[in-house]
Amino acid sequence: MFLKICGLKDPENIKQVAALKPNYMGFIFYPQSKRFVGDDFVMPSVSPEIKKVGVFVNANASFIIDKIDEYKLDLIQLHGNETPEFCEVLNHIVPVIKAFGIDETFDFNALELYKNSCSYFLFDSKTKEYGGSGKQFDWNLLEKYDNSVPFFLSGGIGLEEIEKLKNWKIEKLKNYVVDVNSLFETEPGIKEIKKLEKLLMKHENLSLTD
Repeated sequence: MFLKICGLKDPENIKQVAALKPNYMGFIFYPQSKRFVGDDFVMPSVSPEIKKVGVFVNANASFIIDKIDEYKLDLIQLHGNETPEFCEVLNHIVPVIKAFGIDETFDFNALELYKNSCSYFLFDSKTKEYGGSGKQFDWNLLEKYDNSVPFFLSGGIGLEEIEKLKNWKIEKLKNYVVDVNSLFETEPGIKEIKKLEKLLMKHENLSLTD
């Protein structure tokens, strides 16, 4: 299991987070987000061991490709209404993470169309906004998922939720990334380093077989 820290935008804070060596770091290129990196964003130097993820919402392909080139993004995360065909085109450039909002009404059969178009899925709490809600969905809903595509688990994951993962007994769901954001902030886009250090200590000791 791996860790992604998303919603970063301040260069100094990014350097501090990068020093913690998470597996992935996420940068939001959606102007309506409170965590939008901004039009004049300069990416600090990040270890190549850390994968940089660009987050987009209903952006056009040329815009996304420009950002991949400009910021040397390793993956992209699509959080809008992107079609399987759109995902497939970009997945030939860098791996695509397609996000889905999950609640009791979500039809997991809808994922079938995306399985050959994306490298990863991301399961987040369903809200009117595109992520960053700080709300957790019922993980047991993922019993309906066949685990055919590795996924990122997002939505309201804080220190207490990391503890709960130790008791999460859906044995077939082991190939996933924990994605944290708003519950580790002092303000939108600024991560609390001490709290992240506690998270990493817990994460290192986390096992689904406990």
